[in-house]
Amino acid sequence: MAASAPSASTGTARLVSYATATLTGTVNPHGQDTSYFFQYGPTRAYGSQTAIADAGAGTSTVHVSLAVGGLQPLTRYHFRLIAVNASGASTGSDASFTTKRVPLSLAILVGPNPVTYGGNAFVQGTLSGTGSAGAAVQLQANPFPYLGGFVNIGNAQLTSASGGFSFPVFGLTQVTQFRVVTRSSHAVVSPIAVEAVAVRVTSHVGRTSRRHFARIYGTVTPAEDGAQVGILRIAHGRGVLVGGTALRHRSATSSAFSRVVPVHAGVYRVLVRVTSGAQISNYSRPLLIR
Repeated sequence: MAASAPSASTGTARLVSYATATLTGTVNPHGQDTSYFFQYGPTRAYGSQTAIADAGAGTSTVHVSLAVGGLQPLTRYHFRLIAVNASGASTGSDASFTTKRVPLSLAILVGPNPVTYGGNAFVQGTLSGTGSAGAAVQLQANPFPYLGGFVNIGNAQLTSASGGFSFPVFGLTQVTQFRVVTRSSHAVVSPIAVEAVAVRVTSHVGRTSRRHFARIYGTVTPAEDGAQVGILRIAHGRGVLVGGTALRHRSATSSAFSRVVPVHAGVYRVLVRVTSGAQISNYSRPLLIR
């Protein structure tokens, strides 16, 4: 049998995503070592081609395929199969496929974190994917102890041209979970971000009749009656405990502390440890004792 050029038939594109696809076809080598490749591109001029692969030297039709990547989403691509051996080349007919849209996804960050009781924060993030610009997104919150479920906070926003958004949150009083959802028929939900809220500690220094002693006193908001209070002297960047006490009742909204401790010239801070879960522990501002 006289040697002849291979035959090539372009197939379909499979496993099409927003950036990749697998191009298929069939080749008959007609008994000679045969290679094949695909040409592809946004027009029938193609412009790109795959690596060259081996179709063997058989006399029957074989199914071939090669993967392509780096495609643009929602774009129509043309492709064709070309087979080559020592006797010549064969070109399959033109076929086409359209890549899919990039799935939407949300990423968020809440900060500053933590905030002091009553403070403000921002929930910022980005909606990525096809159609991310000008999309409606809604902030939702679920405060500690997380039993009420997520509820909408404020009004929805439209994302920027790059998919960005920023929600202000005012007057935080307890540790809160946040998430952002798209307002669409197929809602996209962000991962949960947790904003910690630290108790507010105010502290003062009072004189005593005893030399080298001082009264450290102040308040904690919200009320955390019974919580432990540590008075620390800052030495070489570390806190050294010089005294402690427990918070006592002051009002429905705050607790108080007072403790006489030995002092030397230097910087002191008060640490209030809380375990309620609604808030986290916090330090007072530094106290300078001369």
